[in-house]
Amino acid sequence: MNPALGPLAARLVDPPVTPSPDEARSQVGRELLRPEYHEQNVVERMIVWLQRVLDGWVTAAAGAPPLVTLAWMVVGLALVVGLVLLLSRVRRRPTAAQPAGPLDVAATSASELRRRAQEALDAGRAEEALLDGFRALAVRQVERHRLDDAPGATADEVASTLGSTYPERRAALDDSARLFDLVLYGHRPATPEQAAGVLALDDELAR
Repeated sequence: MNPALGPLAARLVDPPVTPSPDEARSQVGRELLRPEYHEQNVVERMIVWLQRVLDGWVTAAAGAPPLVTLAWMVVGLALVVGLVLLLSRVRRRPTAAQPAGPLDVAATSASELRRRAQEALDAGRAEEALLDGFRALAVRQVERHRLDDAPGATADEVASTLGSTYPERRAALDDSARLFDLVLYGHRPATPEQAAGVLALDDELAR
């Protein structure tokens, strides 16, 4: 190295700053892909992670030459900007709507649900008849105080609870709950016989 260049040459031969701005943004993207950031308090988790990274950078840059420190500051700013943009996209992303369970029927009575189910069955709409038939069965048991009114309950939970009350109908309840899930969540077709079986089960439990 030419002695005449002095300190300027020493600054020029310093190793390049790592990571670069592009690499910093890539690190943020990889960090956001970790499964724990899809849980609640994602913003809080990212702030803690960013603070930890920046603390490490401040420590590393404390004894670095001015140009290197400035470069670290630029990378840090790019990292913060990238983080803000990514979090804003995550917040704008629509949440997939969850299908309604058998008790999520907006205060519709069991009689009304059963009427709709029978009309659908008579019109050849077996899937609709099966779904409303199972809903009518569940709501009727709520009305008779044999089942808690829990709109978030699944069909399996409804069948399990009623199976304890009607042990002789446990198998039929489990089969009806399975069909309800297959039609509602799996978009599987139903036969008129399957729908009629759910309505017949509702009649048996009502008696």
